[in-house]
Amino acid sequence: MPGTLSGSTAVNHSQSSYSPRTIFPQAPTFTLDTFSDRDFIVKDFVEVLSDSAVPPNRKSGPTSQSNAFDPKPLIRSFEHALQRMSDLSGDLELRENELSAAVRRAEAQYTNNIQSLGRKLDQTVDSFKRLDASLNGDDYDGGSNAVVKIGEKLEELDRQRQRALDAKFLIQCWMEVSERGELYLLEDIRRTGKGEGKVRCAHIARQLSKISQRLDPGSWSHVNGDGKRVNDINGVHNKEYGRKSRHHNTRELIEKFLETLEKDLLKSFDEFYRRQNFDGMRECAKVLHDFNDGSSVIGAFVNQHQFFIDRSQLITEEIAGDAETWEKLADPDADPPGVEPSLQALVDEVRIVVREESLIIRRAFPYAEQVLGKFIQRIFQQSIQQRLEMVLEKAGSVSSLAFLRSLQAARSCISTLIDNLKAHGLTEHPETLSPQTTILLDQQFDDLFVPYFVGSSYIEREKRSLEELYSSLLFKFTIYHSRRRKIPTTFMKSLAKSGSEMLASARDAYVERLDSSDLAPAQKRMLLRVAGLKDAESAKTQTEIEVSEQDGVLSVDNTKRMLRWLAEAVGRVLELSGGNETAKDVFALLQLLLTNIGEIYVETALDAANEIASTQETSKAEPDLSYLINLRSAISTTYLLSTSIRTVLIPLATANVTIRREMEKSSTIALDRMEEKVNSMMQRSIDVVMTWVNKILSQQKKTDFRPRDDTLSNGGGGGAWLEQLQTPTCQAIFTFLQRFHQLALTALSPSLNLTSLLTETAISLRTALLDHFKKFPVNAAGGIMVTKDISKYIELLKSWELDPSFQPSFELLTEIGNLFVIGPEALKERLRGKKGGAGAGVGWDVADLRPYVLRREDAGSVAVQSALSAL
Repeated sequence: MPGTLSGSTAVNHSQSSYSPRTIFPQAPTFTLDTFSDRDFIVKDFVEVLSDSAVPPNRKSGPTSQSNAFDPKPLIRSFEHALQRMSDLSGDLELRENELSAAVRRAEAQYTNNIQSLGRKLDQTVDSFKRLDASLNGDDYDGGSNAVVKIGEKLEELDRQRQRALDAKFLIQCWMEVSERGELYLLEDIRRTGKGEGKVRCAHIARQLSKISQRLDPGSWSHVNGDGKRVNDINGVHNKEYGRKSRHHNTRELIEKFLETLEKDLLKSFDEFYRRQNFDGMRECAKVLHDFNDGSSVIGAFVNQHQFFIDRSQLITEEIAGDAETWEKLADPDADPPGVEPSLQALVDEVRIVVREESLIIRRAFPYAEQVLGKFIQRIFQQSIQQRLEMVLEKAGSVSSLAFLRSLQAARSCISTLIDNLKAHGLTEHPETLSPQTTILLDQQFDDLFVPYFVGSSYIEREKRSLEELYSSLLFKFTIYHSRRRKIPTTFMKSLAKSGSEMLASARDAYVERLDSSDLAPAQKRMLLRVAGLKDAESAKTQTEIEVSEQDGVLSVDNTKRMLRWLAEAVGRVLELSGGNETAKDVFALLQLLLTNIGEIYVETALDAANEIASTQETSKAEPDLSYLINLRSAISTTYLLSTSIRTVLIPLATANVTIRREMEKSSTIALDRMEEKVNSMMQRSIDVVMTWVNKILSQQKKTDFRPRDDTLSNGGGGGAWLEQLQTPTCQAIFTFLQRFHQLALTALSPSLNLTSLLTETAISLRTALLDHFKKFPVNAAGGIMVTKDISKYIELLKSWELDPSFQPSFELLTEIGNLFVIGPEALKERLRGKKGGAGAGVGWDVADLRPYVLRREDAGSVAVQSALSAL
């Protein structure tokens, strides 16, 4: 302990030599504000107390064992702080008691005030109830309603007073007009009055007009012969009044005033309109509605609209557009260019103007729907209709197709305009358009296009346009076949008489159309281009126009073009024609299609091919089978035609069962006729082929299968004969049938038709060969040649696209060849083994092999006869 005290004294002494502070620092002072501060933190407060209790020499002096912790300063500091906080707690309690007492006093005062106000409110409510009871009457005042009755009497007296004043003013006006022929009182109101004054003038003037009819009927009827007017009031003749009023025509005066008033109102309406004063316009329109139901103000508003003024200056403009656009519109192979620019611009302007004006009309007219209807009627019946007629007239001068395309585009464009206006709502915007205006828009739209759809006029235009295009496209085709049919063909010519007449009719109609004076130059150029003619050739006669064989051949591309034109026409029919007439219109287009593509095009080509095939049957030279190429185009065209009819046209007639059945019947008959001619052509081709094959087979030499011994010797060229792969006859048939197969494959491609044609030909060839080998004697060397020929025939047939049912025929032919080369013993075994199963699948029995065995050179030998006896 002595060491500790001495160390402390040294430190304190060192401190006192540098600082005037005492070794016992003052404790920090604090008040209630210290604890009420928002930034007060207990931890910081305790740290401040702790720091203030530690002497400075303890904070920064050197650390040693003698400088131990001394808690006394901290205890003194905390005791001082506790004492201070106790004092503050007492002060705080005193203030709390004072505040609590003040709160109790305030609450008591508040309660007293509430009770006082409640009593006053109850008194006020009771007073109101008593007042209400006294006004309305109840059981306490005997049901009297004095105040209400007084009010009603006052209102009635006011109305009677006003009627009296109006009657007085009306009588004054009548006396003025009847006695002095003047209307100064009304004129003053008209000049100085505003809207309400002019409304009153209008009402009074109409009342004066009714009075004039009663009191001055002479001004409303013809003058008597003596010049006197009759004034009859309730059956009494008042001569005195008649003398005073005979010089004043009240009807004329009143009507002149009404006309003047109407003109003033119209002038005011126009001024308000120019200043966009919608309230003023509405007030004038309301008054003018009593004049002829507002027709004058509606007419003034519509007629003086800037849209109609500007359009009246442009209505004489010619239809614009470059020649290329109109040529494209008339070109059936080009996509339509769309709506004519001036019509499109007009429709776009109408859309904007009607939308804007509908808002003005709604604000300016109490009867907005009536005004909007007149405005829309004027737009459609004048601006749109005139421009539409000019566009269609121009299109009609270009071509029939240009007219139809323009009609479709215009109708679609205007229909879009109608739908847009309906969706906008116009005067009802943003609500939906009223039913009355909706009906009006639909009626205006229908009225625009009714002239173009009267009766059957539209579908006749479509048919005429398609007939012109089809006739143009098939012009060279019809000329080619007309010239071909002039060649005498005896029996076939008589069979094709109806077809020739149809070709001639179509050709003559086309030529007559080209020579027509009403045919537009642009349309004539288009028709010549479709026909493949130049302008210089149009002046030539039919006999001078040059055609080639290619012009008489079917073209699938031409068929697609014709069907594409038809599809466009069907699309227009669905869009333009009425729903009830769709079935009839589609039936008409079907008949046109069957006539042009079916009869004139496909059947004519098939008839020509059949005629060529018939001439090839009697040909002395190898037949020319190139006509088979037409089969491919004919079948493809028939398929396209059938598909178009069954998937496009017939479904459109579903709504009309009768017409649908007629369409199905007509198309079935036409397609069956075409298929029959295709089958006839294929069968005739088989006949031509087999005729030539039989002709070649007839040239087979007997020595081909029974060569002489000297021929087989080396000196006679036997080596060369044995080296032959087949006989010349077989080689000729092989070469010919190979060409036939290539033509058939090109014409029909791998298909059921090709398989059918080749299988039928193969069956006929098999029959011919089986009969052929029965005719020739065969020796041992000749048997080898027979097997070679048969192998060549089998090789040929196996390269064909045959039906699997023909497969057993190969075995039969091989077996026939083997009959000529095997020995007698082998033959006997072969026949015994084949008994009951020879020619299975082709209707042959082993007994049918006897004729071939008998053609063997050794058929008379004992061994062969023994083999035959086994049969």
